[in-house]
Amino acid sequence: MMNQEKLKAWIDSGTPWIWLNATAVSICLIMVVGVLGLVAIRGTSHFWPGKVMQMVYKNDDNSAPKTLIGEHIDTSLMSVAMAKANGHVMAENEDKLVQFLMKTGNRDLTGSDFGWILERNSKNITYPKELVVIERREWGNFYGNLLSLKENGNVIAEGDALWNKVNEKLTTSLAIFEEIKKLEKKEIGAVNYSLERLRLQEKSLQLKNQLTADKEKEISAEREILNTEYKKFQAQLTELYQKGRTISVVAKIDNGSELEIPLSKIVRIYQPNSMSVIDDIGFYFTKFSEFLTDDPRESNTEGGIFPAIFGTIMMVIMMSIIVTPFGVIAAVYLKEYAKQGVITRTIRIAVNNLAGVPSIVYGVFGLGFFVYILGGNIDQLFFPEAAPAPVFGTPGLLWASITLALLTLPVVIVSTEEGLSRIPKSIREGSLALGATKFETLWQTILPMASPSMMTGLILAVARAAGEVAPLMLVGVVKLAPTLPLDGNFPFLHLDRKFMHLGFHIYDVGFQSPNVEAARPLVYATSLLLVAVILVLNLSAIIIRNRLREKYRALEG
Repeated sequence: MMNQEKLKAWIDSGTPWIWLNATAVSICLIMVVGVLGLVAIRGTSHFWPGKVMQMVYKNDDNSAPKTLIGEHIDTSLMSVAMAKANGHVMAENEDKLVQFLMKTGNRDLTGSDFGWILERNSKNITYPKELVVIERREWGNFYGNLLSLKENGNVIAEGDALWNKVNEKLTTSLAIFEEIKKLEKKEIGAVNYSLERLRLQEKSLQLKNQLTADKEKEISAEREILNTEYKKFQAQLTELYQKGRTISVVAKIDNGSELEIPLSKIVRIYQPNSMSVIDDIGFYFTKFSEFLTDDPRESNTEGGIFPAIFGTIMMVIMMSIIVTPFGVIAAVYLKEYAKQGVITRTIRIAVNNLAGVPSIVYGVFGLGFFVYILGGNIDQLFFPEAAPAPVFGTPGLLWASITLALLTLPVVIVSTEEGLSRIPKSIREGSLALGATKFETLWQTILPMASPSMMTGLILAVARAAGEVAPLMLVGVVKLAPTLPLDGNFPFLHLDRKFMHLGFHIYDVGFQSPNVEAARPLVYATSLLLVAVILVLNLSAIIIRNRLREKYRALEG
């Protein structure tokens, strides 16, 4: 009886619920740390150079042994039932089969650059130092041996002098590639942009019946100047392309076949088995830097993701600029000006319910209202010369930012209104008693004191908007954007352009990639980067909020 009373008193004291809550919070924290740790390990390890093995492999079908070259990516166990289903013969003492996932590369020759092999069939595994990995702009990695270096079809290096000569010529080739990219994206891109603006200007004058002979002559003169520049840049581009195509390397794959690869198609050549730890670290940071600063290639499974980083940050900043004033104004009206009654309570209920609407619904609304109705009318009124090509009547950065601002608006309203509610009534009365108007009291006293709550709403809005994907697929995000929304061409910020986004990039690489195994490490790396971007944006807002809170703490007390 005494024990039952003690148990009842212990339960009534609330201690079990405290421990239960503490346990639940601890489990959640462990799970979050575990997920982030997995993503971090898988994502960051992708850039470390893997050793390349060479082995003699014999299939279970009694075919002739063959040489395999590649990287060991993963190991898994195959059960007896699965092994028999796949046609493997099991020995009496075998209860499972160990299999390796090998990245053998050479996809243009074999059709696939990944494959599973059985450990028991792998013999004479070695790591020869002369094996090379050629990272290409197309067809993924090449694994094999270098044989010679050719220029205009003639062998210019082989043997002991080959490696140094290849690196020397590759450096020159990469410099040529950078010149080509600069010409195509900047010089030629700027000329094409100016030519298009001239065309639209001429068509606009025609529609308005204002295309006089003098105007036409002026436009023709500008077009002639731009065409002259275009021909000059095109000649330079042709010369650079010809220069880059003259040099190639000859390499041998694991089956003995030879392949000639132009240096213009090569990103880097390295020998991972002969690299020291210092070389590995340098390679790691080079690859990581490339991941952050370069454009993607190979269906987004190679290269970098800079356009996606830029697009994500640009969209979040624009969304924040749009949602903050509207959310604050709505909260101020509901709390300070609106008559508290049935209508006001109904509005608050509607705002709270909007926070629970699925994000894809906002995407459909943005596509229908912002893009087709609002954007279409803007095109008819201000850009008739661009018809039938849409300017703002198509998904783009502006409509994506406004759609996500609408999605996160309830969070900012609720957070700001709660901050306004916590400000003592005496603050308002004291300001009014000193002769300030209601607007002056609100602008100079109430809103500054409520600014930490506004920042809290903005933090929550940024965290949600940066990770949203579903609505963006309808209102502006694309798999690959040829140009950034911000460039050197007037008006510099192009709100009508489509953009890339880290969240959509993860979805595209993880679920739409034609090469799943090659894409998997990038999914982890991009996920880690998205978490880091959200963390940086949130930390920036939190620092501002904490400074504001310290500034107005005395008044709140």
